[in-house]
Amino acid sequence: MTNKSNAVLYTGVTNDLKRRIFEHKNKLADGFTKKYNVNKVVFYEIFNSPAEAISAEKKIKGWVRSKKIDLIKNINPKFNDLSEGL
Repeated sequence: MTNKSNAVLYTGVTNDLKRRIFEHKNKLADGFTKKYNVNKVVFYEIFNSPAEAISAEKKIKGWVRSKKIDLIKNINPKFNDLSEGL
């Protein structure tokens, strides 16, 4: 996820993507996403198990920003909000 200006990137994991997006967009979760107005889904993946999702999250969080941006641009070059299609 990111904010309107794509200035910050947030990586997280959830078992209910629609619910989690709703929480971020409505600032129901205190912390980073609320502080930096992170409310735009620019990339997501679906995994078969929580362990796979957590492993991918940790891997991506360890990447430099440019690598994260490349990952997003491969799927969503214009950084459109993908939550509207869910």
